Amino acid sequence: MRLLEIKEDGSLSLREYSPEDVLLYAILSHTWGADDQEITFRDVQQHTGHHKDGYQKLTFCSQQAALDGLKHFWIDTCCIDKSNSQELQEAINSMFSWYRDANHCYVFLTDVHKNSSDDDDDDDRPSQVQWEKAFKSSRWFTHGWTLQALSTLFLQSPNTTLIRHVGPPGTL
Repeated sequence: MRLLEIKEDGSLSLREYSPEDVLLYAILSHTWGADDQEITFRDVQQHTGHHKDGYQKLTFCSQQAALDGLKHFWIDTCCIDKSNSQELQEAINSMFSWYRDANHCYVFLTDVHKNSSDDDDDDDRPSQVQWEKAFKSSRWFTHGWTLQALSTLFLQSPNTTLIRHVGPPGTL
């Protein structure tokens, strides 16, 4: 398993771990955007891709993992070298256990947006009804891997936490 590791200076690096290594890590459940906007394995290796929309997911996971006291996290778009078909197949076969063994599962919903208020009110949060409607219609619920991510939560220990993040900055 390859994980992103948060260094002391806040930078990120990819590191390989064997199944025998006991690590605390977070995992991200999300839907992919356009191929040219997702952060890839190569982007992380070459420290590029900061301009891509998908970089928000990397930033979010890095910040949230640090807040949760974790130094490692996994995002499929950049922790798997998809140019290596054997590695890709092994990752697909291992994903259930990777989700199951994660200490935190973060959910990033890029299509659930905060409603902007026309009032001068400081409280621009949507109502519960608006939030539920936006949440239920999220593309994430039509994503094939969502069931796997959710089902592993029922198999995890009581100490495992589901952290949710809804969308990029400025969203719900």
